[in-house]
Amino acid sequence: MRAYILRRLGALVLTLLLISIIVFLVMRVLPGDPAQIILGTEADPALLAQMREKLGLNRPLPVQYGEWLKGVLTGDLGESITYNTPVAGLIASRLAVTGPLAALALLLTAVISIPLGIHAATHHNRLGDYGIMLFSQLGISIPEFWLGILLILLFAVYARWFPAGGFTEWAESPLGALRSLLLPALALGVVRAAIITRIARSSLLEVLGEDYVRTARSKGLPEGVVITKHALRNSLISVVTVLALQLGGLLAGTIIIESVFYLPGMGRLVILAIAQRDLPVVQGVVIFIAGVIILVNFLVDILYGFLDPRIRYD
Repeated sequence: MRAYILRRLGALVLTLLLISIIVFLVMRVLPGDPAQIILGTEADPALLAQMREKLGLNRPLPVQYGEWLKGVLTGDLGESITYNTPVAGLIASRLAVTGPLAALALLLTAVISIPLGIHAATHHNRLGDYGIMLFSQLGISIPEFWLGILLILLFAVYARWFPAGGFTEWAESPLGALRSLLLPALALGVVRAAIITRIARSSLLEVLGEDYVRTARSKGLPEGVVITKHALRNSLISVVTVLALQLGGLLAGTIIIESVFYLPGMGRLVILAIAQRDLPVVQGVVIFIAGVIILVNFLVDILYGFLDPRIRYD
């Protein structure tokens, strides 16, 4: 187990290093001069040269990358060109919105999809199964931003149960902040719940055909015990894997949803940073999200052994 963890940690570090190189190079080949964006298109060439030197853009790429990577390893992601503040601080402030939004969306995904998948599998080829599969097909087909607009029309404009947009700070009102995040989290969660429902259904159907499940039933165990104690735990490996992979989609999906609901999260921060050619912010956010996704996948690999005792890391 220890050797496996060390191998996975080594792969994690190598993956992050490769991602950092790719992100750094992509940011440098994008059109637009950050110095000219800051000073304007009519700026004096001498001032532009001074600004490029201040930003370190006139140094060789390996030197720029080495200095940036050294800062990343010490928690210094650089300083925003637009906001003149540390990028790490910007990410931390916007994470107060994006983090709870992604967590709430993931929770709604699990709460919706797993019971529906169980019901569809235990009522295979019956009316309930067909209805759930229809919901799943519709959910997969609906774009997140369109669902978000529908939710705004239904629950904010007509019913007036939730705000149509904006964000109430957690310090001001925790309940108000939660209400601000519920509709965008539902827009993100429903689409992913449609996918996870299919995974949970097919995985449980496969497990229900195993010999140990038939043996448990032959012993006279109640069907609920057979499902929850014997079948569900072994079928959750596929569900947990896809849920972990969905985290990346959630973090990326917030870019559009935060624009629809006008939330001051990392998604809108990235959009503005790209438009303003704020390289340190874009690099910092991308490397942060990549690190979170890789770390979650690493933890899921470790979790497999607890979900299924047959898995051994020798």
